[in-house]
Amino acid sequence: MNNYSYLVPDYHLHSCFSSDSDSKPEDIIKTAETLGLGSICFTDHNDLDFPDNPENITFDLNIDDYIEYLKDLKTRYENKLDIKTGVEQGLMPSTCDTLNNYSKEHPGLDFIICSSHVVNNMDPYYKESWKNPDGTYKDENELYIHYFEDMLYIVSHFNDYNVYGHIDYIFRYGPTDKPDFTKVNAENFKEIYFPRYKDIIYEILKNIVENGKGIEINTGSLYRGMDYAHPHIEILKLYKELGGEIITFGSDAHDLTHIGYQFKEASEMISSMGFRYFSTFKDMKPDFHNLSD
Repeated sequence: MNNYSYLVPDYHLHSCFSSDSDSKPEDIIKTAETLGLGSICFTDHNDLDFPDNPENITFDLNIDDYIEYLKDLKTRYENKLDIKTGVEQGLMPSTCDTLNNYSKEHPGLDFIICSSHVVNNMDPYYKESWKNPDGTYKDENELYIHYFEDMLYIVSHFNDYNVYGHIDYIFRYGPTDKPDFTKVNAENFKEIYFPRYKDIIYEILKNIVENGKGIEINTGSLYRGMDYAHPHIEILKLYKELGGEIITFGSDAHDLTHIGYQFKEASEMISSMGFRYFSTFKDMKPDFHNLSD
C-alpha cells in the first residue's frame, strides 16, 4: 500500500542536527523528491535543559550553523523542492521565558513546533521515568495529569511557536512493563482517558486557538506501535469545535524510511471531519492550502 501523499508536505523531520538521528539533510531532501512531496520543513530538536537520561543524550541545537547549512541547501534545491527551516522546541515550564524570543534572536526560521517531551523532569520515553527510585511503579494517571498541567502552563506563558506537536505524546509510552497496565489504543483512549482529561485538554486547545496557533497531525505513532496518529480523533474534534483551523502534517521521521508516512490516510481522515485546509509556513507566518487540491 502507498503510504505517501503527493500533496501534503512533511513538517516534522529530524536530521543529524538532532542527537537521535543520523540522517543527512541532503538525503532527506532527495528522499522527499523521490516521494513527490514537493515541500518539507526540517524541525530538529532543541530541548533546553533536557534532563539526565539513560543514554546521556542532549538536544542542544547549534542553531546558527543549522540555519546557515539549510540556507545553502535551499538555494541549491530551490527549483526542485520547497525547503523550510524549522525547530522542534522542547518546552518545560522552566524554559518558557528563556525561549520566548527564539525566532527573533535567530532570524531565518520559518516554523517552530512546540512540544512537551518531559514530565517531572523525566522523558516518558524511558521506562525508568515510570518508576520510583525503589523500583515500584508511579501512578501513571498522576503523570498524565502533570503532563497536561505543564502543557497548559506552557501555552499560557509561551507564544513563540506555530503549532503544538503530538499533544498526547505521553500516551505513546506508558509503563508498558507494569503487570496491570493496559496499553493505550484508539478505543480505550476514547472510553477512558479522553473523558478523564477532557477538561484540561479543552483549556489547552482553547488557548492554542485563541492565540492564533495550530496543532500537528503526527503520524510517528503509527510506526511506533500505536493504532492512531497523534492527536487522537477526539482531541481533533474538540480542536475543530473550538474553531481550530491551523494544521500541519509531520511524520516525526528520524530516518529516511518514514518520511511522509501515511499522509494520504491522515489527510483523508481530517477531510472527512470537515477540515478544509492544511498549513505551510514561511518566516513564522502561515499559508493555507485546500486539502482537496
